[in-house]
Amino acid sequence: MAPMSQSHPPHESYAELIACHECDTLNQIPALVPGRMARCRCCSAVLLRYPKGGLDRPIALYFTALLLLLLSNAFPFLSLEIQGRSEVTNIFGASWALYGAGMGELAVVVFITSILAPALLISSSLYVLLGVRLHRSLPAIRTLLSWISQLEPWVMLDVFILGVLVAFVKLGSMATMHIGISLVAFIGLIPVTAAAQAAFEPHLLWQQIGLRRGNKQHAG
Repeated sequence: MAPMSQSHPPHESYAELIACHECDTLNQIPALVPGRMARCRCCSAVLLRYPKGGLDRPIALYFTALLLLLLSNAFPFLSLEIQGRSEVTNIFGASWALYGAGMGELAVVVFITSILAPALLISSSLYVLLGVRLHRSLPAIRTLLSWISQLEPWVMLDVFILGVLVAFVKLGSMATMHIGISLVAFIGLIPVTAAAQAAFEPHLLWQQIGLRRGNKQHAG
């Protein structure tokens, strides 16, 4: 079967079999270069793409997401003034407040979806991307790459912000609320994380890892 792709470097003989998600046709996909994509030989559906920015784009986006995540947890998230009393909290404090109010299950869900899962997704993605970009065989890189897709459904930053907006509406007439740096960083984290996930191509990374492994075996 001949490789069906818009571009394949002549110096690479590596090819990967990918089943089309539209028509289930098996296609041989060679190693791509930045700015190219591979399409199905039958229905022309996009099977794999290599963005023009290469791996640098998702790396930059995930580094930005990491910085915003750190900022959103390091500074006050929201402050409330009710009848002369002032309360300041951060994201972790919101989860702890839910636990203290007897809603332990909800507190765990908030902690996982707004802090733990995003931190694991961003750090794992950076680890894999940097390992491939720097051509380093880092420990457990294949395991982390296989787990990233399992982490993505647990990242619910937008759901947390919707909860904050509901709180704004309900408490707006009873308290004076002040937005902290953390909330601004968290709002910025949502589109940056979405853009990073969109630029993250697992098939491309698997291909790069497999190509490097094949080259090592050939050299040995």
